[in-house]
Amino acid sequence: MSFNPYSWHPGRFLKTLVYFDVLPFSRCIRHWIQPNSMDSSTSSASHNRSDGPILFDFTIMTPSDLKAIWGSLDDVVMGGVSSSQIQLGDRAALFTGNVSTANSGGFASVRTRNFDPPWDLAEYQGLNLRVKGDGQRYKFLMRCDAGWDSLAYSYSFDTVADQWIEVYVPFSELIPVFRARTVPGSQPFNAGRITSLQLMLSKFEYDGELNPYFRSGPFLLQIEAIAAARAATSS
Repeated sequence: MSFNPYSWHPGRFLKTLVYFDVLPFSRCIRHWIQPNSMDSSTSSASHNRSDGPILFDFTIMTPSDLKAIWGSLDDVVMGGVSSSQIQLGDRAALFTGNVSTANSGGFASVRTRNFDPPWDLAEYQGLNLRVKGDGQRYKFLMRCDAGWDSLAYSYSFDTVADQWIEVYVPFSELIPVFRARTVPGSQPFNAGRITSLQLMLSKFEYDGELNPYFRSGPFLLQIEAIAAARAATSS
């Protein structure tokens, strides 16, 4: 049977649910599909970047640590056919794949497993991301709840093709969203209880508005580091 890139694949859907412990029985079969379990010690490096600790330093992370913490979460969970992966390149993590609007899809993402215990970054004002993109607009999302399909707090940022930039994500400007819809009246973002991080390329901005820089097809975002910060830093 030939592979059809425009067909929904239940195997990828199941693999996603198992990796993120969505199914009641997923803890029992995770080792069949994903042999590594999350080690929270790999996400709390004591090095300093600017004025806060590095949370993820992809220049020194091992492939097994990356695979244990970060996994793909694409529109296959809602019937789409986009696909992505995160892997280590030359001193950076590569978030790459193919995003498609077929089958009413249009997003690809990578997300961490839940942090246990949740991170406490209450003394900081935001995060610094060191990235090199392809000129598209991406989203960075955080959650304060361990639920699979819970409220997220989102920040959109633009990349410059083939150029390293520093992206400052201020906690005060995070937008509460549920499936790309804003949720007015939500609880403020709780920096003292961060349960997961997510990077996303989406056709949509918020509330049905389109991402002005989105394009279907291959994409690539390189991430060198994610660090806590008390204020923005220059590139």
